[in-house]
Amino acid sequence: MVGGRLGELPSQGYTLIDIPGPQMAFVHVHPGVEELGRVYRPHLAIHAAPTAFAAATAALAPPQVISWRAETAAAHADYLAWSNQPTEAPGAVNLGAIMVWLRDNLPADAIVCNGAGNYAAWIHRFYRFRRFATQIAPISGSMGYGVPASVAMKRLFPARTVVAFAGDGDFLMNGQEFATAVQYDLPVICIVCDNAIYGTIRMHQEREYPGRISATTLRNPDFAAYARAFGGHGVTVQRTEDFPDAFRAALAAGKPAIIHLLTDPEAITPGTTLSKIRAAALAQGG
Repeated sequence: MVGGRLGELPSQGYTLIDIPGPQMAFVHVHPGVEELGRVYRPHLAIHAAPTAFAAATAALAPPQVISWRAETAAAHADYLAWSNQPTEAPGAVNLGAIMVWLRDNLPADAIVCNGAGNYAAWIHRFYRFRRFATQIAPISGSMGYGVPASVAMKRLFPARTVVAFAGDGDFLMNGQEFATAVQYDLPVICIVCDNAIYGTIRMHQEREYPGRISATTLRNPDFAAYARAFGGHGVTVQRTEDFPDAFRAALAAGKPAIIHLLTDPEAITPGTTLSKIRAAALAQGG
């Protein structure tokens, strides 16, 4: 593991590798010494940045290098096939298609910020980060992170395009920081994915207790009007094909903007729907 933390997601809920002693030979390379051995006890811990480690090992030629190269090419081809084209989605707004458009149209040094929520799955699957430090996001699943992070990034890098993604519930955690962006003339673009639910929690509810919905339905404001109330630019998008013009208009406005995407709650992940999750749970006797 080079540079990674092996947190909850990559470790599949800490089930993939035995804790504290992994069942296989484990070499962990990380620039933060506090991370080495924090959860998993490595057989070899190397305190180094990934770039320094790569430079130090560039001349090594392990016996498996030929097969590794072939496997790498196959894995990359699988990734491209998985992420190139948006999946079908219920409703008139397809987040996958929007991510692909942004992937093709944002500059390589654009900074993408986000908080926590199922909406981020579309970012991670279809958007591609082409430069170091172009995603600012929490490692602890913190909701409400994206908007204040975007304000900070635009302050630090005023010449770069800064886009914040937020779910509706996510935005309502720290959406008042949009006022800070207006106050300091920081033209960030906030894309609010509004499906009128706490999507991640609803997904878990349907998987564990199908049909038993509790406190995950939201009554949301008009987020475009919210932006205009602060003196920013606000626009509502109800169809995928309207997004490009809405984004261009937000850029041209030259001031903080909110693009309010009205998404279907059934579109819970890029690969499934709430109804399918509920049906699978009921079929298993949930």
